[in-house]
Amino acid sequence: MIPAQFGYTRPGSLAEACQELAADEEAKVLAGGQSLLPLLRMRLAYPTKLVDVGRLPELAGVHDRGDHVFIGAMATHDEVLRSGVVNADCPLVALATATVADPAVRHRGTFGGSLAHADPAGDVPAVVLALDGVLVARSADGEREIPAAEFFVDYLESSLRQGEILVGVKIPKLGAGWGFHYEKFQRTAQAWAIVGVAAAVRRSNGAIQESRIALTNMAPTPVRAHATETALAGMDLGGEVRQACAEAAADTSPPGDLHAQPDYRRHLARVLTHRAVRKAAGSV
Repeated sequence: MIPAQFGYTRPGSLAEACQELAADEEAKVLAGGQSLLPLLRMRLAYPTKLVDVGRLPELAGVHDRGDHVFIGAMATHDEVLRSGVVNADCPLVALATATVADPAVRHRGTFGGSLAHADPAGDVPAVVLALDGVLVARSADGEREIPAAEFFVDYLESSLRQGEILVGVKIPKLGAGWGFHYEKFQRTAQAWAIVGVAAAVRRSNGAIQESRIALTNMAPTPVRAHATETALAGMDLGGEVRQACAEAAADTSPPGDLHAQPDYRRHLARVLTHRAVRKAAGSV
């Protein structure tokens, strides 16, 4: 389909971009366009103007900031995947990013765009949630930081305010003793996840001391599997881990569609969580 008519502007600075958005409530930010452009073509979005932030240096790059890695909103998935600091200090981000769509999309799609789009079937939001990332937003009124647990509000809805632009995300470095894995079930290699599980596990003396687990496509937003995280504390990798992972689907509200019904997604969440936890624990 042909999109509805809209205006277009390419601001020269982040401040100018914030002013453009503040002046027009119906304007939308254009980053890589891999999520927005299909919505425009299907006429599921009707912006009056696109504010193209693709060339703003303030949003670019992946940066080592000491205790955390800062991923600029305009960093492409491919750039994140190839980043030495991401692979060294935030390997779960790299593991999940490698599963995003296909190489063509990863070269155009942006890390920040995936987060701002807030699709619960996306791989990046669950990983940032599991790692307790902090998202940085900028507007004409200044800058604010939003914990990942507060950023995803509803289906395709984030807590970004009118006039705000996502600048990037801070990913804490968890340090030694942690293992990571991202487990994903999908119809084809390029499809959205039917269910995905991001797992970070810290072991000591053979037992799991701490875990962080987030689920993809199990609710209108990415969700943490808090019941499983609590149950895993102090366990070795025996049969009890499977029982703890059986709690992964607790308090979730998975969608039903042509690809999977809610009960099947709950089953997948239990199975995939067990796989992800064992692989993460085994990589420590």
